[in-house]
Amino acid sequence: MPDLAAPEAIDLVAAQRRTVRVLAAGQVLTGVAFGATLSLGALLAADLSGQEALSGFATAAVTLGAALTAIPLARLAGRRGRRVALTTGNVAALIGIVVVIAAAGSRLFPVLLVGIALIGAGNAATLQSRFAATDLSSTARRGRDLATVVWATTVGGVVGPLLLAPGELIGASVGMPRLTGAYLFSFAAQVCAFALYVLVLRPDPLLLAQRLDREKTASASAPAPQADRPGLARFAMLAVAASHVTMASVMAMTPVHLSHIVAPDAVTLAVGVTIAAHVFGMYGLSPVFGALADRFGRIRVIVLGQVLLAASLAVAATMPDSQAGVLVALVLLGLGWSAATVSGAALLTEATPLALRPRRQGRSDTLMTACAAVGSVLAGLILGAVGYDGLALWALVPVSTVCLSAVLLRRTRIPA
Repeated sequence: MPDLAAPEAIDLVAAQRRTVRVLAAGQVLTGVAFGATLSLGALLAADLSGQEALSGFATAAVTLGAALTAIPLARLAGRRGRRVALTTGNVAALIGIVVVIAAAGSRLFPVLLVGIALIGAGNAATLQSRFAATDLSSTARRGRDLATVVWATTVGGVVGPLLLAPGELIGASVGMPRLTGAYLFSFAAQVCAFALYVLVLRPDPLLLAQRLDREKTASASAPAPQADRPGLARFAMLAVAASHVTMASVMAMTPVHLSHIVAPDAVTLAVGVTIAAHVFGMYGLSPVFGALADRFGRIRVIVLGQVLLAASLAVAATMPDSQAGVLVALVLLGLGWSAATVSGAALLTEATPLALRPRRQGRSDTLMTACAAVGSVLAGLILGAVGYDGLALWALVPVSTVCLSAVLLRRTRIPA
């Protein structure tokens, strides 16, 4: 079946709407799948290793898996299209889920990290969905199209953690290892996402955009090609990476911290509700931040994200022993991440010509996830040394770095 029709037969507006709808549906499914990893990874790591200080290795593994595969998947997308890259990630995640369950049953901590890293490879493909939403979009709607796909993760991301308790009941009834029952839902969701991309994501948005770009270049009356603005691209990559490491470091340690401040029989529920609220903050208002970025500029919304992150860390530092305080901090943490990530991804796309986008987008995701992997490991050590409030104060360092970079960027008079 041909992937692309003749250019004259393609309604680009309709193709873009279809692409956004398919990507949004895929984000719902992969959000359910990834929600269990976010919620259970740290608890499984602490359980299998016997040391809470090593709980951060779960988030480190998932982010490292994403970091190692972001560039190869981006190159694959550039050669074969978004559909092939996304489905490759689905397959990696499915293998990872099976490995995690086997590791929990055999109580092998290193094998657990391998499985979580494979799930991270699937998440690297999921992250590319937001860029896929911009392949055919116009400048005036780029932020909103991207944010729509990001927002769709809200459904799966909120539902995923809430499936922990029923997942445990189902898992126990079929003899699965403790803390792995929710991965049944993850496996089913990944299978459905795979089928969706294979059957429905047509035409492939990146292949179509590349084809149209080649035709414009060959046309004698074509406008000047898009200029490359590497300074803006570097700032966008920094903003996304720093915001992600702030979010991932604090979020990864929250389940472990909650296990100390709530009753033992209420830990699973407390973690599920808190992470669900956090994920809602990450994705629920992303269309608002996308519209703000389209209206007021990408850099201003990136700075707004840093303000929200700083507010979150202030709450976490001043109310570390309050479950309500931790909940508020995690919601604000998600909102700050959302504002910075949506506007940063849109800025990176606009600062980069189409021919360079897959490669640079892959580099951005690699930087983002690699920094989060290191940050998650350090977060576990910092939590053990100075507590949750001390961790929140340390997390202000990347936030301050982005704010300072925004000031310096403004002084160089690079247009936003």
